[in-house]
Amino acid sequence: MNMASTCGRLYLRYGGALSSNAATYHSYIQVPHCITTIRNSTKISNGLILAGTHLSAQTRLRWRPQTWCYYSLTAKYLTTEAKEKTYQELSRTDVVPSKISLIPETDVLQMNTNPLLLDLDDAEKVYALEEISDEEAVSISIPSIPPGSSSLRDYVDKSETLTKLIQLGVDLWKLEQRTNVGTMLLRLDFTADVAPRLLFLKEIGVEESRFGYIISHNPFILTANLENLQARVNFLKSSKFSSETVASMVSRAPYLLNFSVKRLDNRLAFYQQHLKLSASNTRNIVARLPKLLCGSLEPVKENLKVCEIELGFKENEIQHIAIAVPKVLIANKKKLTKIFDFLHNTMKVPHNLITKFPQVLNTKYLRLRERHLFLEYLGKAQYDPALPNYIALDRLVSLPHEIFCTEVCLATVDDFNLFQKTL
Repeated sequence: MNMASTCGRLYLRYGGALSSNAATYHSYIQVPHCITTIRNSTKISNGLILAGTHLSAQTRLRWRPQTWCYYSLTAKYLTTEAKEKTYQELSRTDVVPSKISLIPETDVLQMNTNPLLLDLDDAEKVYALEEISDEEAVSISIPSIPPGSSSLRDYVDKSETLTKLIQLGVDLWKLEQRTNVGTMLLRLDFTADVAPRLLFLKEIGVEESRFGYIISHNPFILTANLENLQARVNFLKSSKFSSETVASMVSRAPYLLNFSVKRLDNRLAFYQQHLKLSASNTRNIVARLPKLLCGSLEPVKENLKVCEIELGFKENEIQHIAIAVPKVLIANKKKLTKIFDFLHNTMKVPHNLITKFPQVLNTKYLRLRERHLFLEYLGKAQYDPALPNYIALDRLVSLPHEIFCTEVCLATVDDFNLFQKTL
């Protein structure tokens, strides 16, 4: 308070001698923890509080070193609490202003944040819309990669890796939906990281046309250790899978080479033991459906129990079904039981016939139902091989629509379409 009072007395004493052409002005001095107003302040100009007639630019600049001192800490007190404090302090003085003007917080923040004296000359030199020369515009540095984005497409033009992956047929829109995969791809160097893995896939026999599919489903192969990948390929070959079979398995099951040799060995042993298969038959079902080595074993265990307990198949029948249609092992349980129920209870097909034509368990339920009902409508739904006009189950579900109508039903496609409208 001593500093503020002294400044006030100096102003009252010498204020009239500052300019002969200017009217009387009123000062506004702010220091940390103290705000004092000598007389009414009515206007804010360039961050300064003025009253009365405007000073010329020269007069204002001469005043600056003596009077216009603003600390960065002032902004902290220009809230509602600061206003209340100002009224309380003014109430303890003899001067009661009719109007109190405070520096808006936005104005203070836009000024120089030097903790010492703020320089108005510097503030006047900064313009957001100021024109600059072509040389200055060229010298402005721009980030080579956008600072943040929700899509990898914004980085394609700046990343050689993403550009080359797109050329290989990789679906970036699929990968960007997976957690941390986009960041991983941006950090990869195509020459050092991606190219060696692609060369490895080509060396083991994978066709280049399958690279996009493999990376789209398993981008982590781009960061896998090459020695580990080679060890897994060597294990499969040592298990008497041919080189062509290994390449085909990797092409259709992209995650195959992500699993350790120990896990691959345990999976092969599981199918051989639970289905009581020979090594040759085990390789056969795995080669035809390599996903058996990648997915969880729980659905497989559950389907084996369903076939034995709920559906009533014998052990040798389950074995035959698994060898003929390996997909039954990982089929949806609800779909599997629904198809079997329609075959066995509605169509009256016994277990031995279903075992003989196990592909019927892998068909679509709607397709099976519509064709059987149409044959039943025509009086031709006869599936017993010991009786005349026998219709084999494989022809029932595997023939194309037109051939089924003309050769099996001896009807036209239009007849079948009309019948479908009655269902």
